[in-house]
Amino acid sequence: MEAILHGILLSFGLILPLGVQNLFVFSQGATQPKLMRAFPATITAALCDTLLIVLAVFGVSVIVLQLNWLRMVFMIVGAIFLIYIGYTIWRSKAKTNENTGAVPVRQQILFAMSVSLLNPHAILDTVGVIGTNALKYNGVAQVYFTIACISVSWVWFFGLTIAGATMKKLDVAGNLMNIINKCSALFIWGTAIYLIMGIT
Repeated sequence: MEAILHGILLSFGLILPLGVQNLFVFSQGATQPKLMRAFPATITAALCDTLLIVLAVFGVSVIVLQLNWLRMVFMIVGAIFLIYIGYTIWRSKAKTNENTGAVPVRQQILFAMSVSLLNPHAILDTVGVIGTNALKYNGVAQVYFTIACISVSWVWFFGLTIAGATMKKLDVAGNLMNIINKCSALFIWGTAIYLIMGIT
């Protein structure tokens, strides 16, 4: 029970702060014409988090990220993707009953993967916090801890998507979502600049 509660509280603490991944998942719920159309981004983000958590618990990602050249590749590719994602979101227009401005399924999956897996700082946070805390447990308790962390990610991302879809119904004209899109794009570009600064 302690491991489950620990995993839930720790994961919520990590996932609650505003980030590129959260913004993208929320925006898909708000811009897609139907809720189901936003689920590819939701599921992809949750699967990527699941992968990162499992790798963190087993310590695999620590070994991988010790390779400086691989970290450099992560940062460069991640920055390029973030710039492109920011551009796409900036240009998107919120429409209530149209598909205009909605990101296609393939791009949703690609974007969700990039904001989840190509940000080395997010990966290091997962490794440093979840990976380190997992060392407290062994055997079944560690499995419970891992499942609790993963469950929070899935519930959170689906909740974000539904929240975005709900906001779209309240924001009939799409004006608020257009403002959020612009702010999201600026935030994403800021993250890209942060990554580029880490390369130099």
